[in-house]
Amino acid sequence: MLQHPQVKGPGIGLLGFSKGGDLSLSMASFLKNITAVATINGPVANTAIPLSYKDKIIPPLPTDQQRNKVYDDNILDFSDAPSDPFQAPGNQSLIPLEKAEAHLLFIAGQDDHIINSEYFATEACKHLQAQGKENFQMLIYPGVGHCLDPPFFPLYRIGNHPLFQKRAVLGGEFMANSKAQVHAWPQIQAFFHKYLNDK
Repeated sequence: MLQHPQVKGPGIGLLGFSKGGDLSLSMASFLKNITAVATINGPVANTAIPLSYKDKIIPPLPTDQQRNKVYDDNILDFSDAPSDPFQAPGNQSLIPLEKAEAHLLFIAGQDDHIINSEYFATEACKHLQAQGKENFQMLIYPGVGHCLDPPFFPLYRIGNHPLFQKRAVLGGEFMANSKAQVHAWPQIQAFFHKYLNDK
């Protein structure tokens, strides 16, 4: 990416949503030249499939399908299915965030029904703070579900879960989501502007 003519350098910024969030955090934990990462409703543990880098393999976070809630028309709420990567002793799924030299921005919606993104973001920041890190910040939005798109995109409260191939509750309230879109995107741009531009 650094060789791409439209990449200014010297570092790279990553914006990851959902699974893209844990991939972006993993890249920042293992690769050099990642300067800034913003993750939107992303887990802080590897999910879905094993992640391999050199001699390191991070297994996926276990999920318990029995904890899914089922609503009318067989629409599922997956928010309780993932295991808690901070409570399991020796959990190997947790991304080693403390290795990241990048600045990290965790963005989470309190009404996310895919993962408990507020909890993941809050615990990740506590974990980083306990490791003596100060390279993180967090934005939490009440009434925001799993999908936080750029301003003026429509809210989809129900969608297809790409991993489980089933209809899923994504969450979110119309007014809260709209306000969060208008607030979050300038914050993301300012974050990248601050940490990616030459000083």
